[in-house]
Amino acid sequence: MDLRLAGRRAVVTGGSRGIGLAVGHALAAEGAAVALVARNARNVEEQAARLAKETGAQVIGLTTDTGDDASVAAMAQAAVRELGGVDILVNNAAATNRGAIPDDDLEAEINIKVRGYLRCVRAFAPAMAERGWGRIINIAGLAARQSGSIAGSVRNVAVAAMTKNLADELGPSGINVTVVHPGATRTETMVDIVGELAAKSGTTGEEFESRMAASVSIGRLVQPEEVAAVVAFLASPLSVAINGDAVIASGGAKGAIHY
Repeated sequence: MDLRLAGRRAVVTGGSRGIGLAVGHALAAEGAAVALVARNARNVEEQAARLAKETGAQVIGLTTDTGDDASVAAMAQAAVRELGGVDILVNNAAATNRGAIPDDDLEAEINIKVRGYLRCVRAFAPAMAERGWGRIINIAGLAARQSGSIAGSVRNVAVAAMTKNLADELGPSGINVTVVHPGATRTETMVDIVGELAAKSGTTGEEFESRMAASVSIGRLVQPEEVAAVVAFLASPLSVAINGDAVIASGGAKGAIHY
């Protein structure tokens, strides 16, 4: 399927690894120009150069701290200058949930994953509205639907609520805003976390991951590129019928029915 992304320009925050990097690759492979954004300059520049070589697309690396207003503003100016504009924003920059996030970290989590997402939206949405088209995809997580970490759940629920408000606000200007809830995704960081948790519980990483996979309908953890494929569709003009709602990219969490 042609996702009609050739010639579009995208910014992906948290783009130097994991789901963000996979999203950048998927968009570039579809012909979009991509700015990968992350805090570590060396990592993001190296990954951008690699993706550009692999896909033949324009891929640049930009350094920013999405928890800081001035840093986001400078990144947005650089992205527009280098890409000629931004049509697609994928908000993904956040600390990995390595289990239960301490409640004392709630304010920091909100500043990065909620306010940080909103900072980026406010930086890019006005120009999208002027052009009459845009896509904003906010990466949250299934902690929005599960207990176990107050901070983890609150930050993801807040992203979902923000998404719906933005969709209602920006929809008439041609901008669709959606939220994607990945489940446990087999990124390099997740593999490391599984190893740590397995060691604490006295099992192997393979055994621990097998237990996690038992709660997923497809019988395994999803891969980053499989989440990225969902995001690429949502970034496409073909996704116009989906706005303001959550899309679950988990392989199917067993049990609960959401309707």
